[in-house]
Amino acid sequence: MPSPPVSPGSVSDQTWEAIRTEFTLPALEQVRRRLSELVEDPEPVMQQLVRIFIDEGTYCPGFQFLPGGRLHPTVTALFQRAMELKIPHNYFTVWMITPSTELGRTRPVDVLRNSPAPLLHALDAFGARLARNP
Repeated sequence: MPSPPVSPGSVSDQTWEAIRTEFTLPALEQVRRRLSELVEDPEPVMQQLVRIFIDEGTYCPGFQFLPGGRLHPTVTALFQRAMELKIPHNYFTVWMITPSTELGRTRPVDVLRNSPAPLLHALDAFGARLARNP
């Protein structure tokens, strides 16, 4: 798996395909339809979604969903922090699936059940690296 980007640039098609294969990568409208089946007003949930932008499409990485379609609270908290750090959606998604030095070479997506504190620390370190390489 490639390293997460440290400066603006594109993410490879192979990376998106790997995410699609391992976690699913439904289109935003598919997710909206599914959420409409689960909750009366899906808009508050839609605003919390991790979205990635590939060509002209918008997609939602499957790692953010719990079985049954609800959002994973740890991913939601991490994504909120990523937005505070101004980490682009696509880079956050790649960070989630890339082994992290701060997590002992473990991918953030693989330790979502653990305490969120180490994940937030690792995300802050990633955000600092991005900020140093504009």
